[in-house]
Amino acid sequence: MGTKGSKVVARNKKATHDYHIEETFEAGIVLTGTEIKSIRQGRVNLQDAYARVNNGEVFVVGMHISPFEQGNRYNVDPTRTRKLLMHKKEINKLIGQTKIKGLTLIPLDLHLRDGFAKLQLALGKGKKQYDKRASAAKRDADRMIERKLKEQNR
Repeated sequence: MGTKGSKVVARNKKATHDYHIEETFEAGIVLTGTEIKSIRQGRVNLQDAYARVNNGEVFVVGMHISPFEQGNRYNVDPTRTRKLLMHKKEINKLIGQTKIKGLTLIPLDLHLRDGFAKLQLALGKGKKQYDKRASAAKRDADRMIERKLKEQNR
């Protein structure tokens, strides 16, 4: 059986702006039938979503999946808390990192791999305001250097 690859459905653009990403994990999501259909249509928002560990299980909170148009009564609450599927070893590592180091679990993107919805999670440390300004200045400087190099090569 061949793999179909993965297709990114939704991306959390503010995650890299607001956090220093330290490590990433991939997790499956427990969904209903109408939710996966909405995801395949790309009707997902990860803007204010975060993940937390509760009683040895990982949950994503605040991820908005729009109701499926033909779903009728089978549609569920768009922002309900959804369980994530991860290996016990990974969950124990997350518990240690979030409790001891004070890191946050942030969803980076939601993608489809082999027909299954997967959530890319990251352990991140919150950036301070001056860190955000410094990374914006570095990005602008890199763009300027790239532009100058392009002009020289013409």
